[in-house]
Amino acid sequence: MTSKAETLEKIAEAYRSQSAKIQRRVVVCAGTGCIANGSLKVRDAIMKLAADKGLNIVVEINDSIPESAGVQSVYMSRSGCQGFCQQGPLVTIEPDGILYCKVKVEDAEDIVNETLINHKVIDRLLYLDIESQKRFKGQTEIPFYTRQQRTTLDQCGFIDPHDINEYIAEGGYAQARRAYLEMTPKEVCDLVLASGLRGKGGGGFPTGRKWLAAMAEKGPKKYVICNADEGDPGAFMDRSLMEGDPHRVIEGMMIAARGIGADEGYMYVRAEYPLAVERVRKAVADATAAGILGNSIFGTEHSFNIHIMEGAGAFVCGEETALMASIEGNRGMPKPKPPFPAQKGLYGCPTIINNVETLGTVPIVLREGAEGFRKVGTELSPGTKTFALSGNVENTGLIEVPFGTTLRHIVFDIGGGVTDDDNMPTKKMFKSVQIGGPSGACLTEKDLDLPLDFDNLKKIGAMVGSGGLVVMNDQTCMVQIARFFMQFTQNESCGKCVLCREGTKQMLLLMDKIIAGEGTMETIETLEALAGAIQKGSLCALGKTAPNPVLSVLKHFREEMVEHVVNKNCKTHKCKALSPYHIDPTKCRKCGMCAKKCPVQAIRGDRQTAYVIEEEKCIRCGTCKLNCKFGAVEGA
Repeated sequence: MTSKAETLEKIAEAYRSQSAKIQRRVVVCAGTGCIANGSLKVRDAIMKLAADKGLNIVVEINDSIPESAGVQSVYMSRSGCQGFCQQGPLVTIEPDGILYCKVKVEDAEDIVNETLINHKVIDRLLYLDIESQKRFKGQTEIPFYTRQQRTTLDQCGFIDPHDINEYIAEGGYAQARRAYLEMTPKEVCDLVLASGLRGKGGGGFPTGRKWLAAMAEKGPKKYVICNADEGDPGAFMDRSLMEGDPHRVIEGMMIAARGIGADEGYMYVRAEYPLAVERVRKAVADATAAGILGNSIFGTEHSFNIHIMEGAGAFVCGEETALMASIEGNRGMPKPKPPFPAQKGLYGCPTIINNVETLGTVPIVLREGAEGFRKVGTELSPGTKTFALSGNVENTGLIEVPFGTTLRHIVFDIGGGVTDDDNMPTKKMFKSVQIGGPSGACLTEKDLDLPLDFDNLKKIGAMVGSGGLVVMNDQTCMVQIARFFMQFTQNESCGKCVLCREGTKQMLLLMDKIIAGEGTMETIETLEALAGAIQKGSLCALGKTAPNPVLSVLKHFREEMVEHVVNKNCKTHKCKALSPYHIDPTKCRKCGMCAKKCPVQAIRGDRQTAYVIEEEKCIRCGTCKLNCKFGAVEGA
């Protein structure tokens, strides 16, 4: 760690000077997903085998690297999420531009012998494109990467999140210094407003307007809060950015603090993100030790200190007022607005709250300028958006694309197309994408060419939300999906509003009734009436949007819901109570008792072949199952 007296330029120069002594860099993905699949064990194995072969292993870039490091030197570094989660654990080798996929401990010997020593590429570890059966060497070739535009994530997955010096060497904290030394608070806020940057954690409120409102408030104490309480099912964008590039988020908070005149900030991180918590804690400690955070920032009279607070995992604490209540030590429950946090927020002081991705984008806004930032994206939604792509899609992972990109491009070009329930490429048709998590809605085939931005999605009753995209194939039961999100929102209701607390509970019971085969058309009508009441009567946005997934399914897949209640049938066979009866041929003794007892003659067969139930004739009365002595009839 460098001393507080050294400037950013000296830190950067020292880092570049020392790293120039290194011939090879092996970057092992140390994001949560890859670690869970054993990436750190892979790293340890490569380090041990490389050392045994006489290579000079470097684990930290500092002034202890000998001048003689030379051709036998290998820098073993860790990164945050490299994005291509489906292919993890991932190992990148530079300057060769190699990306090895699905690496196991037993591959370490070949990596050391073939690549690090003999400079050969191991074909079997390269990414294999299923459709073309072609292997690609690295990120500059793999379609998953080349079809994105990684801006906020440009360093995430490459730089070492534990090393503040590398962040500085890549231009880090230069924009924060510029904000404190060369710009007034109003100039900072005006630039962010002119850039068109909108909040990337939900509704897309203009960031500059929020900052200007807080800046205009009088008073000696103001706060900046980073909302890292990412709770949507299938979303992991904020977690990955904190794990992979925590200093960028801190720099964004510093710029925000300069804009509104704050001297204190909080990062409110979910306790379920232990790796993100660990890395942001270290990043804050290192930035403070380097004199970047704390008192007399960049030699000015300004101070800014950041505290890390772990949230208990309540989904409602993603809402601004509930989050602030939690920081204050109270139960996380929403409060009516106005006053807005920019007027009266944390401890009654003016406060701005932005999510991780928004704050991570702020240094880019200052670096590119308003016009430069607006060159990407759409007129009303400039810049890029990160998405967590998951579900029935070939390439799951963390992606970043310009606003205005179509769903078709994301699912079929970047995602590689739809898969079956076993994650295998399939000819099954695309059915839907759930966007915006439990507060969002489902997009269907007719929406595939819709440019995704805040306003286009709002027009069709959906929202960007935090950026989760869950892809579903035509074997997905949309009634089950609606029920899943309904259960989530019901479990996460804080209980303050009667309509949210009791209404979501009743909606869940109605969904259970439908899935159990006990629903009627009146059940659907009651669902819609309850949903409307919850939307109108709930206090916070989370309550108001709680019915959205059910309403979205009723809007786009109403016939599927009607099929469940009228015909008592789930065509996907995912609802067990509505699944058709069938006969297991391995258990059938060909006695014919089921066929004799069937009241509608829906069973055919004879003494030579196993009996079969004709699904289109079956009325699911259960007589066949009741009369089979051998347990061959299954279903319902």
